[in-house]
Amino acid sequence: MTAPTTHGAPASPPPASPAPADAASDEALEDPRVVRRRSLGLLGSLLRPVARPAWWTVALVVLAQLAAVAGPALVAYGIDSALPALADDGDARPLVVAAGVYLVLAVGGGLLSAQVVRASARVSQAVLLDLRGRLFRHTQRLSLEFHERYTSGRIISRQTSDTDALRELLDGGVTTLASSGLAMVLTATSLALLDWRSGLVLLVAVVPGVVLTRWFQLRSQRQYRLNRTAAARVIVRFVETMTGIRAVQAFRREEAAGHVYGAEAEVYRRTTADAIRVNGVFDTGLTLIGNVTVAGVLLVGGLRVLDDGLDVGVLVAAVLYARRFFQPLQQIGMFYNSFQSATAALEKLSALLAQEPSVPDPQHPVALREVRGDVRFRGVEFGYGDGPGVLPALDLHVPAGQSLALVGETGAGKSTVAKLLARFYDVRAGAVLLDGVDVRDVAPGDLRRAVVMVTQEAYLFSGSVAANIALGRPGASRAQVEAAARAVGVHELVASLPDGYDTLVDKRGGRLSAGQRQLVAFARAFLADPAVLILDEATSSLDVPGEALVQRGLRTLLAGRTAVVIAHRLSTVMGSDRVLVVDGGRVVEDGAPADLATAGGRFAELYDDWQATLRTP
Repeated sequence: MTAPTTHGAPASPPPASPAPADAASDEALEDPRVVRRRSLGLLGSLLRPVARPAWWTVALVVLAQLAAVAGPALVAYGIDSALPALADDGDARPLVVAAGVYLVLAVGGGLLSAQVVRASARVSQAVLLDLRGRLFRHTQRLSLEFHERYTSGRIISRQTSDTDALRELLDGGVTTLASSGLAMVLTATSLALLDWRSGLVLLVAVVPGVVLTRWFQLRSQRQYRLNRTAAARVIVRFVETMTGIRAVQAFRREEAAGHVYGAEAEVYRRTTADAIRVNGVFDTGLTLIGNVTVAGVLLVGGLRVLDDGLDVGVLVAAVLYARRFFQPLQQIGMFYNSFQSATAALEKLSALLAQEPSVPDPQHPVALREVRGDVRFRGVEFGYGDGPGVLPALDLHVPAGQSLALVGETGAGKSTVAKLLARFYDVRAGAVLLDGVDVRDVAPGDLRRAVVMVTQEAYLFSGSVAANIALGRPGASRAQVEAAARAVGVHELVASLPDGYDTLVDKRGGRLSAGQRQLVAFARAFLADPAVLILDEATSSLDVPGEALVQRGLRTLLAGRTAVVIAHRLSTVMGSDRVLVVDGGRVVEDGAPADLATAGGRFAELYDDWQATLRTP
């Protein structure tokens, strides 16, 4: 093994700033045409599986609008033909027929509209179920580098507010657009066929309506983008503050955090108010144009009625059609609100789904059958992202079954070695080999079974103790779970809990102490039975009694397997077969812990300091 030189770079990626400003969408820097194509591609892939029920929904919309558009024509027939027949000849049949057909169409249209709502809901819920599943699966598949860069608040925003924006569009927006657009076409056509002069009045009124709608589209597009970004930042700030609530309360930063959150919320309020003002101008202007149009049709038609150039029933129908024409236009404007919000959300969702893992699966994976645990770093060079090198040309061999401890100051490169071995990151140059096979060529499932990492934060999921231990081997029996717990010395503790192995640990294992959580994590790793075990600061946050409890389980866990132990506490290190002292990404000392403790080097200094702390009362 060689001792390479170093650039003195930190051995961990730079922490993400807690400010939501860092959560600004990366897609904002992309070509809008690329973003649009990607968004439409995502929408198309979501709609293809529900194409048949979607077309059935469209058919229901057409039938419902045909039933609705016939109403004013029937009114005209009733006034101009059925009423004179009743008054002149005493024949009530035309009036009864007109009223009956009107009633049937009204009831049928209502029933069809109800079916449209139900069919649309089925389509939208199927699409959203597919989308949420894709987001969850894809986010899990993305590499650790992504999760260290992409804040949890942004991911939550994608799964909540952005999917909700798309839901609002799919639940009613699409059917509203289809029904409103069809209603306008059918209404204008019916009015033109009924009285072309009234149709001309409507055509003139359409011009300012189109101008107003276009103005609204341009203004609201920008407002809704700003509003969605502001909403995401509020969520990010809230999630990050609540996640770090212990630090906030410990340093009495509640008031400062409240001011920062209040500023983000104020931006959200302001952008929402701006969007509402744009909506208000559009609604008011469209209502005014509609009323002026109705007045124009009534005036032109009324003068012609006086000259016997137009029947009264036709005039009534023309007024009804003119009034009916602008109602869908207003609904389309409201649809555009949902459309803008959903478009901005779809851009963010498609950008997330377009992220590719920085650690891709091998195209031709090599299966590992019986893993011995022989680890070798061969000329490994590595740096985080585009940053400076952290490990320059590291050569290291850990024979199968050897326990290797890595010690050194924070940022020396210890955790980087562990992450490369577990293939959370890929090397820039060189190779990490497991039993002579490059880990980049190993089937992901085989690598995860062969290499298991236990971190400082023994994360427990909401659920029972047994379920958390069984995470190490899905499908494990209760007997296997209990055997693993006995092996690491946690069985008695679990048995003493109110419901034993069925005791719920609450979120993040809150019902257990740090030492107890770590022992459960050890039992989980023991059940997984990996060939290579990585312990990354697994005892650094424990008190003395907790550490003593964990050390007994640790000896059982490490027995007979290759282990890479990263620790600041030498009580964990002294039981290892071999110690590497890492400084600035290079190995400065290598040997058995007992030998290094008396060699007068850096490890000896650490050892003497540790012994002094033990003698201090």
